[in-house]
Order: sequence, then structure tokens, then C-alpha cells
Amino acid sequence: MDGREIKEAVDRLGRGAGESGEFLEELAEGLAASPAIGEEFLFYVETGDFSCKTKIEGYTLVDIMVWQIDHFKAQMDRGNTGMGNNGSKMVLRAFDTMLKMEREPERYKLLMQTETGTDYPEKY
Repeated sequence: MDGREIKEAVDRLGRGAGESGEFLEELAEGLAASPAIGEEFLFYVETGDFSCKTKIEGYTLVDIMVWQIDHFKAQMDRGNTGMGNNGSKMVLRAFDTMLKMEREPERYKLLMQTETGTDYPEKY
């Protein structure tokens, strides 16, 4: 796995996502340091699809993306509509979360199992 290739791909997706340079640098470093997640990322960059080979506590990147959709919906509910059609941001954030989940699997497993959607009045 080539760290330079990861950095270039992160930068390319990050420009379209409007992410900060600091976030992108940390993400590229994390992906380069995690062979399994880094390979998953490069597969996505090359194919536009997810291999879902990498699992943490049984969760794949697609599972993380589905869980994070509620977070994006909550931001849009608060008027941050720029997140609505930003697929690059969603993908980068999902890879960032997967790296965090790799470091703290129990914490993120609990969050994914207990956080609920935003589509009910008592949520916010």
C-alpha cells in the first residue's frame, strides 16, 4: 500500500468535500497506518464501490455510513444544507469513523447500537 497514493486520493476527495487540510492530513496518515482500512479506501477510490472486507466488531464501512446518515440528517435539520449532496464528505467521514472504531471498538459499537434516528419530535 502506497502512502502517497492514499494522500493524493484523500486530497482529491477532500477538495470536493470542503474538508480542512488538518482533517485530511490526519485521515491520510490514519489510512496509511491501517493496512486493512487503507486497502478498503484504495478499493473505493479505484472502483467507486466498497469491498466490505474490513470489519470491526462485525461492522463494515457501509454499516458506518448508514449509521452516520442520521448525523448528516441532523446537521441538515439545523440548516447545514451543504452536507445533503456531498458524497465525498460522507465517505471521508465514514473512513475517519472506521479508523476511530478500530482504536476504540467497544465505544463505537455501543454508539452504533444505541443512537437512534432524528425523525421524531423528542430527539432535538
